[in-house]
Amino acid sequence: MAGSYTFFMKPEWDSQKADSNKTVNDDILPEYKFNYRKAKPNRFALSDDQRVIILDPDVAEYFKDSESVNRILRALIGNMPQVA
Repeated sequence: MAGSYTFFMKPEWDSQKADSNKTVNDDILPEYKFNYRKAKPNRFALSDDQRVIILDPDVAEYFKDSESVNRILRALIGNMPQVA
């Protein structure tokens, strides 16, 4: 089973280009004060009961989604000896 993977590559830094793009902007203040009481919760943040597990590519090709991984893990947990 072949899976699809997305790889993110770090962009190369071009110092000459960065130096040529420097401009003075008087609109930027040296310091900003944020009112965090008005901030909204991060809808992408994991809750306390959620975990992210990264599978190696050779393992991930056997699973099509998280439910199939959970099904196999529950079967393994059911066959493990009880811990005292």
